[in-house]
Amino acid sequence: MMLDNLYQVLGKQAKFRIKQANRLIFQDLISDWQAATVFPLALREELNKICPLEINGQIFTAKNNQTRKALITLSDGKKIETVLLSHADNRRTVCLSSQIGCPLACQFCATGQMGFERNLTAWEIVEQVLFWAQILQEKGKKITNLVFMGMGEPFLNYQNVWTAILWLNDPEKFGLGARHISISTCGIVEGINKLANEKLQVNLSISLHAASESLRGQLMPINKKYSLAKVMSAVERYVAKTSRRVMFEYLLIKGVNDRPAQAEELAQLMRNNLFMVNLIKYNPTGRFASSSSQTATKFMSILKSKGIAVTQRYSFGADILAACGQLATKKKK
Repeated sequence: MMLDNLYQVLGKQAKFRIKQANRLIFQDLISDWQAATVFPLALREELNKICPLEINGQIFTAKNNQTRKALITLSDGKKIETVLLSHADNRRTVCLSSQIGCPLACQFCATGQMGFERNLTAWEIVEQVLFWAQILQEKGKKITNLVFMGMGEPFLNYQNVWTAILWLNDPEKFGLGARHISISTCGIVEGINKLANEKLQVNLSISLHAASESLRGQLMPINKKYSLAKVMSAVERYVAKTSRRVMFEYLLIKGVNDRPAQAEELAQLMRNNLFMVNLIKYNPTGRFASSSSQTATKFMSILKSKGIAVTQRYSFGADILAACGQLATKKKK
């Protein structure tokens, strides 16, 4: 792990060097230790050899300029994706990957079709943030939000994800507030339970996509182990303990989960006033198609008529294969 190597090298130095290094990496956002002029030349050269900061990323920009996707090549040659979303309200959200591939094989997800290779280390997660922070710094801008909605299931790599969050939240490192960080899970109950006991108020999102056991089981094989009933029970416990709002993500897939009856079914499931639905326009991956705008509007109106808190997020960057795993799968092929 890069930071382990770094602290091992700096352990031989004066104690203040570690604090300087944290500021240089996470706040000054240097990409080469030669820029760390507060360090002696010999130390800079040693750090560049043992703990290089350069991040190998290739950027793809959508036509609307709202979405930029990076394909990052890791030290072992494996590739992961991360996305920068620029919003009209001046928010800049980075979507993070937590694994290379994913073991859950959701039918609608390109990453799920890749299979699973390995977990990302905490540093490999942080690298994605630093990559975009360095890009934004050139324009005098900063990252405002982080979401773990990229490749992989965050709660199957809980320790590394949480370590990365601690680094990113630490005021002496990146210093991003916990309430600006969200974790999206397909419903790993143990992870939901564990998050409920954490001190940091990180946001929880549930990747739902169906309001019935049968359909969710068809779309998401993980539903066999963690049934919809078990997931909802875990979320209810989470809300009771934390009093925090939970977002339920619902991809609108043409002819699959977008019928009026399914909106009614979803409304019945969203009985807690701390539950909120985020309808997402599906970014086609080949097998499924996106619901029409008219269908999405009707679906949303049904939820609103039932008093459900609901927002609608349109897909970003279809022209740059912005759905999770599409780009990495294409490059792999």
